[in-house]
Amino acid sequence: MEKIYMNRELSWLKFNERVLEEAENPEVPLCERMTFVSIYQSNLDEFFMVRVGSLQDQMLLNKKIRDNKTNMTSEEQIKAILKEVKRLNKRKDEAYQNLMEKVAGYGIQLINFQNADPEEKKYLEQHFNRNIVPLSSPTIVSKRQPFPFLRNKDIYAVVVLETRSGKERLGIIPCTNNMVERMIELPGGRGRYMLSEDLILHYIGKVFKGYKVKGKSLIRVVRNADIDADALYDEDLDYREFMADLMKERKKLSPVRLDLSRDMEGNVVESLCRYLDVSPERVFKSRAPLDVSFIFQIQDLLRMNPELFYNKRVPQKSPDFRDGESILEQIRQEDKLLSYPYESIRPFLNMLNEAAEDDRVVSIKMTLYRLAKQSKVIEALCEAAENGKEVVVLVELRARFDEENNIRWSRMLEKAGCQIIYGLEGFKVHSKLCLITRRGRDGVEYITQIGTGNYNEKTARLYTDLSLMTADEKIGLEAARVFQALTKGETVEESEHLLVAPKCLQSKVIDMIDEEIRRVQNGEEAYIGLKLNSLTDKKIMDKLAEASRAGVHVDMIVRGICCLIPGVPGETENIRVISIVGRFLEHSRIYIFGCGERTKYYIGSADFMTRNTVKRVEVAAPVYSEKLKKRIRGIFDLMLSDNKKARIEGSDGKYTYVKCEGEPVNSQERLYQEAYDRAASR
Repeated sequence: MEKIYMNRELSWLKFNERVLEEAENPEVPLCERMTFVSIYQSNLDEFFMVRVGSLQDQMLLNKKIRDNKTNMTSEEQIKAILKEVKRLNKRKDEAYQNLMEKVAGYGIQLINFQNADPEEKKYLEQHFNRNIVPLSSPTIVSKRQPFPFLRNKDIYAVVVLETRSGKERLGIIPCTNNMVERMIELPGGRGRYMLSEDLILHYIGKVFKGYKVKGKSLIRVVRNADIDADALYDEDLDYREFMADLMKERKKLSPVRLDLSRDMEGNVVESLCRYLDVSPERVFKSRAPLDVSFIFQIQDLLRMNPELFYNKRVPQKSPDFRDGESILEQIRQEDKLLSYPYESIRPFLNMLNEAAEDDRVVSIKMTLYRLAKQSKVIEALCEAAENGKEVVVLVELRARFDEENNIRWSRMLEKAGCQIIYGLEGFKVHSKLCLITRRGRDGVEYITQIGTGNYNEKTARLYTDLSLMTADEKIGLEAARVFQALTKGETVEESEHLLVAPKCLQSKVIDMIDEEIRRVQNGEEAYIGLKLNSLTDKKIMDKLAEASRAGVHVDMIVRGICCLIPGVPGETENIRVISIVGRFLEHSRIYIFGCGERTKYYIGSADFMTRNTVKRVEVAAPVYSEKLKKRIRGIFDLMLSDNKKARIEGSDGKYTYVKCEGEPVNSQERLYQEAYDRAASR
């Protein structure tokens, strides 16, 4: 069976390779290609911080632990990762160099001292002396001066110094400084710039006077960020303050990667590895800058060239909501669906604001995972609490890399009078669930919103997500039970309508796959359609393979990790997997089971990863409206027909672009056009 499975980490690297392909794609506008180089790098940094860091910890604890899909040990996985990353980084360097050559054609050029003219060199030296030297904090490593702590992802200039007596020393200068402009503009108005770290490295000998410079390089360290908060938490501590302290500890964790800008002598690299406790295999040399985030400054300089960017796309007004009428009443009349970023998040925000003001609304309950820096959602919840509503908010403080933001919001909500819950012990709460309870004409009424993405106005313009709003009493009652369980620190034991992890999602999905297997065995039509970010849950994958062997046709749109290899004869030959990587990040989750009138549709927050299906609180909701079912199926089928941004996974686990035969279909552009046409037809 191993031949139908791919290692999770290697599958993720294949996803990041698809991101890199967008940077290489000449059909993508030039400045957008630069963005994909940056995304590739930031993705890779986080991958090392979390996944490689986790494997490193696992290797130290028990070297015999094996991946349950490919039987690889953590050490074998790390070796395979490092080999693949070195291959991909060469492509990244080439893509960057190619893009910068094209940027030069538009009058923006990054230079080094080899191509600086005499006047520029004079200016740069003066700039170094006046603006950089006074702010520099040089260190010479010795017995009295230990190797300094290198901050995660900051750039440092390292120099090998020789004393008059012939001894070697290491000198280090931090290059990341908010007081120093990263891109130094050269005089003359010719669009020529130099990166500050390159300037520091060039003149580093001036800082360490009295020594001979024998070698130098820029370096950058990526540190492990994988901390198990639940394993460290003591119940006697304030959980929010504990998480704040934990964020400080994360910054000090051991390095998992070392990047160099130049070749250095082997003994020097060995010394750096020894000081940092990094194995030599974790050292990567890059021809591109070690941090490419400055490319957004270059993009700003090129804004007057619209052809270098995607055409402007603005989220459209949903025609399903009527202006000047109560949002809550409109949802009572019929279920509503918003499709981001093609449609605006505004109706959802209006719903919260209306609920905050509505005298009949008794309570608002929400689960929050990631929020915008300036959150309208938080404003509405605070206003509701100040207006006397019961506002219960679960703020997941363990939302990785958003912990500090969530700590800040939790304090603000608490100050406004909201009841705050900080998640469950052992389970992250990842669901996107909002429940408004109000006094109705005939008793209690529920308005329930279930989404596939975060309550984040910024990502609602960048990620594809779905948001269902319904007054269905059955769904409302089950949503209320979810919140009742959360407030007691418990999980839902059973549900009839909602799929609720950790106890009522995986099993129900497997039951629905079994139902399709029985259908096809009885000679009936059977079908499974899934749209996910990732697929790693082995129980579900085993069942999907069983469905394929039985003859059930399975279509899957999986953006990122897919550990199930399709098209393997006799095993997964009835499974088709495509991945779409384009302008918007594909984030919505759709589950479809069945054919014709009996087809079941769900949208929700859960990928089919073990961490989602049995280790988190997730909620997926059934779609009962025939109108909305038809719309969701239209979205799904359109994505299946994509032949511009879709890649298909072969039986060898490799991804290739779908052949563009007939009319070109870019599903994201088509979905935007459909939203535009719908809005225009109001």
